[in-house]
Amino acid sequence: MTGGVGETVRGAVELTRPVNSIAAGLLTAIGAFVAGEIAAAPLHVASAVGATVFATAAGMAINDYFDREIDRINRPDRAIPRGAISPRGALAFSVALFVGAVALALTLPALAIAIAVVNLLALVAYTELFKGFPGVGNVVVGYLGGSTFLFGGAAVGSVEPVVVLFALAALSTISREVLKDVEDVEGDRAEGLNTLPIAVGERTAWLLAAALLAVAVLASPVPYLLGYFGAVYLLVVLPGVALMIVAIAEGRTDPTAGQERLKYGQFLAALAFVVGRLAAGTQGLL
Repeated sequence: MTGGVGETVRGAVELTRPVNSIAAGLLTAIGAFVAGEIAAAPLHVASAVGATVFATAAGMAINDYFDREIDRINRPDRAIPRGAISPRGALAFSVALFVGAVALALTLPALAIAIAVVNLLALVAYTELFKGFPGVGNVVVGYLGGSTFLFGGAAVGSVEPVVVLFALAALSTISREVLKDVEDVEGDRAEGLNTLPIAVGERTAWLLAAALLAVAVLASPVPYLLGYFGAVYLLVVLPGVALMIVAIAEGRTDPTAGQERLKYGQFLAALAFVVGRLAAGTQGLL
């Protein structure tokens, strides 16, 4: 049984993972900034950021709807298992958020609309079609995480400068998702899901996550080598890379702490692109 109106509203907000949804919108803004001048298309950037926030929130909500039985084991404190909001209410809320995302995305250039369509379909299909296939769901989430930068670039008409950022974000996100699957092995196994750690073992899954993150770390100097950014980019990206290395090592014994720390490293790395873009635009390559 659900609680009162206040508890239902609180539960609905929790479904959206507001920090994650707002962070996704921020990543879209970063993609637009790295790709070009935000001031050149402020309405498109605002629409892209809003669409990202709504779509991410909708994806979080519908994922909780589909995962409600798993969450009774893994996350009993979440909104649906604890009765703050009903499954039907969560589904309706998710649909409303998806409608808002579509409405905003339709105001954008054609490439941005195409990215939005692919992403929305992937968000809806993730839990029911992809999550239970070993590694496939992780790749889908990795793509979705990295595509926020592509979406921001497409909103201002230029994706080339953010392709490397997309690749780096996608690889590190896949690694983080594998750690999250290691964390959720008990509930996923109870529900009959065949996630990567269940299919190949937790140690092998961690090794795969570490290998993917190693590729991302090794690729981190590419924007400098390609001449997009100067040496200041390297100085800022190093702490983020170092934190991600620590995180993946920690994830071997504590996947919960490892995946959380890895997220912080990703944001630091994204910040390096912002600083690099600012430096390149105001001082030339250093």
